[in-house]
Amino acid sequence: MQKVKAWISAARLRTLPLSISGILMAAAAAVNEGEFSMVILILALLTTLGFQVLSNFANDYGDGKKGTDNKDRVGPVRAMQGGLLNARELKRGMIVTAIITILLSTMLIFQAFGSDNLVLAFIFFNLGIAAIIAAVKYTVGDNAYGYRAMGDVFVFIFFGLVGVVGCYFLFTTEITSLIFLPAMTIGLLSTAVLNLNNMRDRIPDRAVNKNTLAVVLGGKKVKYYHYALLIGAAITAVLYSYLAYDLSIAFLPIIALFPMIFNAIKVYKNKIPALLDPELKKVALSTFFFAFLHIVVSFWL
Repeated sequence: MQKVKAWISAARLRTLPLSISGILMAAAAAVNEGEFSMVILILALLTTLGFQVLSNFANDYGDGKKGTDNKDRVGPVRAMQGGLLNARELKRGMIVTAIITILLSTMLIFQAFGSDNLVLAFIFFNLGIAAIIAAVKYTVGDNAYGYRAMGDVFVFIFFGLVGVVGCYFLFTTEITSLIFLPAMTIGLLSTAVLNLNNMRDRIPDRAVNKNTLAVVLGGKKVKYYHYALLIGAAITAVLYSYLAYDLSIAFLPIIALFPMIFNAIKVYKNKIPALLDPELKKVALSTFFFAFLHIVVSFWL
């Protein structure tokens, strides 16, 4: 039972709602086009959860091996840091999770394209492999991109563009210019969550040479960057709602983003980085409810 709790801790359940927000957003857009499939939705959700859990195991392993997770780290104690799991166990967990995720993604691709379109199947299978590599390389290895201020770029691409646009294509086998708006919204909000995490850990990260964008920008400029992420997300969200729905209910999903105003105020006033930790959950859950409300609106229509 103790080991089960350790693996649950390493999986970081609080990160999972954010990870599936892009899938829900893509599903809502597919409903609008009359191309929704419950089987594809379920497989896409399971695959995405696999990627996220793999990423969490890899982050625990990578930061633990590099000594980044030490007594000075702010935030919840990691599994390896707290001695709940060792490096060997986490490595095995990563391998098992990667295998399960590959199997799920293969089932998803087959469900979307069947055996008639091998080219698309090949492309999406390789996207899945790329996502696995990105999940692991965030903190693992000498060239971990999370230590080179590149984490924000990868989160925007994989949580936003690949997550939303790619999943939308699985439903519809087409890409419209409109789908890039909600993809940008989810990508920007997901990047804002990462940025809050990096702002919280900026001082201890700098001490161990983990050069996140927050470390590179510094305490003042990284706040301006955070405001830009939130403003960009709000603009793309409003534009998409205006263009995609009847005006009578178009802005219902925007309600979920109102907490971003209070988040921006909190960030502006913050002088103790550790106090930003609760803000991660608020932004992540707001992003999830934003996507969920799009599902509600789409089925309503």
